[in-house]
Amino acid sequence: MDNWKPECRSVPVIHFSFFTRKTFNTLTPVMKKTILSCLAACLLLACEDNQPLTVTISNPLELERSGEMIEVSMGEISNRLKLADTAQFVVFNAEGVEVPYQITYDEKVIFPVTIGAKASTTYTIEPGSPAPVDTKACGRQYPERMDDMAWENELVGFRAYGPALQAKGERGFGYDLFLKRGTSEPILEELYATELNPESWKKVNELRKTDKKAAEELIKTFSYHVDHGYGMDCYAVGPTLGAGVAALMDDDDIVYPWCYKDFEVLDNGPLRFTVKLVFNPLTVKGDSNVVETRIITLDAGSHLNRTAVSYDGLQETRPIATGIVLHDDGAVTADADNGYMTYVDPTTGPDNGKVFIGAAFPTDIKEAKVVKFSANEKKQRANAEGHVLATGDYEPGSTYVYYWGFGWDRADVKDADAWNNYMAAFAQKVRNPLTVTID
Repeated sequence: MDNWKPECRSVPVIHFSFFTRKTFNTLTPVMKKTILSCLAACLLLACEDNQPLTVTISNPLELERSGEMIEVSMGEISNRLKLADTAQFVVFNAEGVEVPYQITYDEKVIFPVTIGAKASTTYTIEPGSPAPVDTKACGRQYPERMDDMAWENELVGFRAYGPALQAKGERGFGYDLFLKRGTSEPILEELYATELNPESWKKVNELRKTDKKAAEELIKTFSYHVDHGYGMDCYAVGPTLGAGVAALMDDDDIVYPWCYKDFEVLDNGPLRFTVKLVFNPLTVKGDSNVVETRIITLDAGSHLNRTAVSYDGLQETRPIATGIVLHDDGAVTADADNGYMTYVDPTTGPDNGKVFIGAAFPTDIKEAKVVKFSANEKKQRANAEGHVLATGDYEPGSTYVYYWGFGWDRADVKDADAWNNYMAAFAQKVRNPLTVTID
């Protein structure tokens, strides 16, 4: 920052008491210069510990990038700034404006950056007390709703079904969506609390004894399947891959994963939510003890989750597919060369708008295409039409990384063209990440 001035720590006491002014004046110019240089060096060393750390970010694309999260090693910040264990620090952009940040479970400092096309910019990190940060990304398990794992940021919300649902025999393979609008605040706690309020359901059950239609109307007044002004759940998952689950393939057949078995929330805001999900063993073409682990990350400001999938117990390379369920013959974009696919979902209900779903891939995929269900499988999949699938290969011991999420035409994504532009740009960004240099 142009107006930044270091606040030096205590200057080491250097005793020149044996010099009087008269004695000093009798020294030769060379001796005077040497002594003054030593004093200047000591002052510089005293200030050096508090010099700000400069982070330079460069954008290789002809695209402006706004709000994109970068990562800096917390260890490097601590070492460079010589921070004590309890010391705090502040992040500033090139204009000297403070930027919010979060320290993640894997000891990264993340903060959003804005940078022009083919440009570079700098951020500075220095000791200080940061301003409070509003929570944008958060989530938790909801044991009160059959162990849903649900999370959100200021734009979108999601859930993965849990072990209590699987215990009932329901095939909850896919990701579900919570649509948001009109607020940047977290809404899932309120949605679940209102939906599950026992007093409301007591009234419904009493009313059902005399007037079933009235009971259904009462449900609409509190259900999260109805938009009450800030969001809703109107997306149909069924026994499919839903809004972007990745699954191994056995030849042309999808090996559907059941609900997660164990979970660990690794980050819970304010800018990033991360959860680790571990699944029950699967049998995949002769490998009978294949255990899937997913690490799902949602950052503030993004419509898409980053998901890293790995499989223990897999002996051979297998095909893997990321799928988005098709509920009709709506518009599909499947662009394997540019690393993304999209689908315009009709949602359930007469006036819920359109949901734009997509997935993006940081590395090459083999193909992306629509795969329709047979007539028999369609009946087994709650009458869904099929999936749009992006396929590649999973090698044992590796991690498969991709991004998935959605937009809503009643919120900030108004039409399919806007969504396709967002997804095409997102795919470019993950394939051409910002470069970060620390000085």
